[in-house]
Amino acid sequence: MAPSASRAPQLRALITWLLFVGSLVFAMVVVGGITRLTESGLSITEWKPVTGALPPLNEADWVAAFQAYKHVPQYEAIHSTMTLAQFKFIFFWEWVHRLLGRVIGLAFALPLLWFWLRGAIPAGYKGRLLALLALGGLQGAVGWWMVKSGLWQGVAVSHYRLSVHLLLALFILAGLVWTALDLKQLLRNPAARPARLRAPTIVVAAILFIQLLFGAWVAGMDAGKVTQSWPMMGSSFLPIGIDWSNGYWAAFTADPYLVHFIHRWWAWVAFFAVGGMASTAKRKGFRKPSIAIHSTLGIQVLLGIATVMTGVNIVLAVAHQAVGALLVASAAWGTHVLGRRRG
Repeated sequence: MAPSASRAPQLRALITWLLFVGSLVFAMVVVGGITRLTESGLSITEWKPVTGALPPLNEADWVAAFQAYKHVPQYEAIHSTMTLAQFKFIFFWEWVHRLLGRVIGLAFALPLLWFWLRGAIPAGYKGRLLALLALGGLQGAVGWWMVKSGLWQGVAVSHYRLSVHLLLALFILAGLVWTALDLKQLLRNPAARPARLRAPTIVVAAILFIQLLFGAWVAGMDAGKVTQSWPMMGSSFLPIGIDWSNGYWAAFTADPYLVHFIHRWWAWVAFFAVGGMASTAKRKGFRKPSIAIHSTLGIQVLLGIATVMTGVNIVLAVAHQAVGALLVASAAWGTHVLGRRRG
């Protein structure tokens, strides 16, 4: 049964809006990768949610911003010869990253208010949309919490905090895709109920989460640079140089050699788990999400290997993060089709 003539345009508008915001979150993840790889994340030393939307507007403001950055330990450790022109380059990427966050906030909050006032939001979806809005606000706070970890000590942000920031962004992306797909089902059938996670897909999601977590830690510690060989790590299969002195937990979560090793080989666990889910979707007649998952999986593995073997070439590394985000969106699609319920 099709929705009423007046309801269908509203549902289509909601779906388009959510997917558009999802594309902005994807862009945010890509720019975040560039920001990390260019060591730009600590270039803006203050968090000004409103006034910070404007970059320095004159030379004096630029000099003041540069002087503030010179008090960050990272400057003295790795950027002590940086010129003002070079500072403007890293400032640009961090500013664009934060600006995108503001744009995403407005692109979600303002249409949400409009749809709400128009009565266009179907029953049962207001709470979910408010939760996504809250997660977006939390993401901004987590971003500053992450940056703060690198302003006063060390030469980079905490890789633990970076992983929270990245994984939260990917969770929001999956939530946007999932909600849009639920609404698409509602567009086709007014009696359709939201999809739900099933036990097998929960296991697959957990496996993928572990891979993404270790990938974030690899990025945060520059652990991709510990070797340029694959499948061997230097002259051996098992990495040489793991620091066990602080205990197993520290080694498994903070040693770049071991974290890199786990990320490169857990990738195959994720590959077969997520690929198996995609094959199941295909057998059940869902060909498009299966193609999306298999394509992003294959490309992601190849990009991961190429990124390592090129010493973390920035173009390949950014592409690796970008395709990772597309894989999350595709996996959310596959998980959704396998969790659909009859109306």
